[in-house]
Amino acid sequence: MIIEASASASASAAAAVAAAVAGAWVLRSLAHAAILRGLRAPRLPHKLGPPTHGVADDAVREVRMAGLGGKQLFGWMVSPSPGVRHPVPAVLVMHGWGANASMMSSVIPPLHAAGFAVLLLDARCHGESDDESFTSMPRFAEDIAAGLAWLRLQPDIDAHRLSLIGHSVGAAAALLHASQHDDVRAVVSLSAFAHPREVMRRFMAEKRVPYPLLGWYVMRHVQNVIGVSFDAIAPIHTIARVRCPTLLVHGSEDDTVPVADAERLLAASSHARMLLVQGDHDLRAAVSVHGQALVEFLQAACVPPLEAPCDGEASAPLLAGPATGLLAEAATPAMTPATARLCAGDVAQPHASDALNGAAAQNARCALSCGPDRR
Repeated sequence: MIIEASASASASAAAAVAAAVAGAWVLRSLAHAAILRGLRAPRLPHKLGPPTHGVADDAVREVRMAGLGGKQLFGWMVSPSPGVRHPVPAVLVMHGWGANASMMSSVIPPLHAAGFAVLLLDARCHGESDDESFTSMPRFAEDIAAGLAWLRLQPDIDAHRLSLIGHSVGAAAALLHASQHDDVRAVVSLSAFAHPREVMRRFMAEKRVPYPLLGWYVMRHVQNVIGVSFDAIAPIHTIARVRCPTLLVHGSEDDTVPVADAERLLAASSHARMLLVQGDHDLRAAVSVHGQALVEFLQAACVPPLEAPCDGEASAPLLAGPATGLLAEAATPAMTPATARLCAGDVAQPHASDALNGAAAQNARCALSCGPDRR
């Protein structure tokens, strides 16, 4: 009798433990699904037709390319005018969270006019690219790598003169890619944040998620799902490892990511410049106004090395305030004679609307044309 009672008690205890484990697993599964659903980016449709913005229809074509894990990525390829000498430099453009390639089309006119090829790419789970169980900033970076690999295979593209433009999460992903690979000449970051943990904390505060009760678990779970810590992918850390010239464009009225984030990124990099513009987090209108400044930055970074070697010593930084919109940089190498010739005659004068004119504009163009590790 005693043995039977003991066995029965052990069986009951084991059943209770099994039920508790099963219950915990169910709760975790439900929490996992709820977190992914709550953080899932909305898939916005493209506007009707390709985003030509006045560019000839035959210069814009739909493209699909292989992404990671057999997923297909969608994009629009904008070719420069037929009269441009080939191979041409190219810029891959990555949108932000919950956006799509068509929403980045304001960069097309100035880049196309300057002779750049432009690839507007949809990240997975966005636009017309394939779906995934989740997406993340590291997956955005993987899609950027896939797009660059595709560009390098195109016969009219100069594989050694590729650059990146990214917005928000796309900007953070561009910095993450450039911190891990030496295959781009320049990065233009639009509205980048400093640290994803801070973005998540602000998001949860807006949704009134109590951090001590649930927020900490959400943060830990998200890092487990994406397979990397927020610290490892935070732009405030990755930008320090980016060796190519980087332009940080930020809106002075951005209430999603404060201007202080851009200032922190600038301080963390020895190759970054900052362009503070009037605008909010979106920046589409600002890109149209300041397109020439972006073009000049990319042109300077994409000069063939033999035309403008940059081996000079660091000189005084070029400083600027928000009222002028001039480019501010952490450190600027001195110009070689070849670079001086380039700045004197080979770079077009910007429009007055870009707030880059006269001697200040000349200094800005010359300063942007070289960096100690520019390839």
